[in-house]
Amino acid sequence: MNAIAQIPARLLVIEDDSVLSGHLHDYFSERHYLVSQCSDGPAGLEAAASGDYDLVLLDILLPGLNGLELLNALRQQSPVPVIVVSALGDEQARIQGLINGADDYLPKPFSMAELAVRVDAVLRRVALERVRPEDEGLESVGKLVLRDHDLVALYRHTNLGLTNTEFRLLQVLLEHRDTVLSKPFLYQAVLHRGCGRHDRSLDLHISHVRRKLRDAGAPESAVRTVWGQGYTLITDAL
Repeated sequence: MNAIAQIPARLLVIEDDSVLSGHLHDYFSERHYLVSQCSDGPAGLEAAASGDYDLVLLDILLPGLNGLELLNALRQQSPVPVIVVSALGDEQARIQGLINGADDYLPKPFSMAELAVRVDAVLRRVALERVRPEDEGLESVGKLVLRDHDLVALYRHTNLGLTNTEFRLLQVLLEHRDTVLSKPFLYQAVLHRGCGRHDRSLDLHISHVRRKLRDAGAPESAVRTVWGQGYTLITDAL
């Protein structure tokens, strides 16, 4: 059984390749996940937004509604974690997937073992966030407020609309404010995995947090890059 919880995790596979979808169903079912399948975009969006699943595995090249469009629409309705698994594995495709709200992106072909590790890592992070008691209260600095119990970040009372991963990233930066945090540390603390040589996932999540803070009126300098060292949240800027 997966190590996230005693209750089996509910996994939704949105994939039009029936052979691959079947392999994913069988592999994760053997690992005691409850697996459902959709083979087109519109049905996948309806299922993913239903609130019935703990994590979505999403292909990009889908009939009816492509995966990026689906992901963009889903993020207006649900924070359910999404891992994109796609034959579109070039850097721009990975960037666009993360921009649209994916929690992780794994190009095809991939090993089932690696996918399972990534699925477990995302579910572990989400489980840890959900068990934090509401009475821990608010975390704040300047005009920035993080509501830990419902994973909402506010700047000047404006909801930043962060994904779960973006919230956790901003929370870690806030907890260690005015301290430079290295990429390896942030990968472990936020994504619960190591940093690959060509992995830009963290950089993209940083970029999204900066953009959402900026759109709410925060200065660009709030999240600062310290070249060769890492990132830091500058409290004086908030």
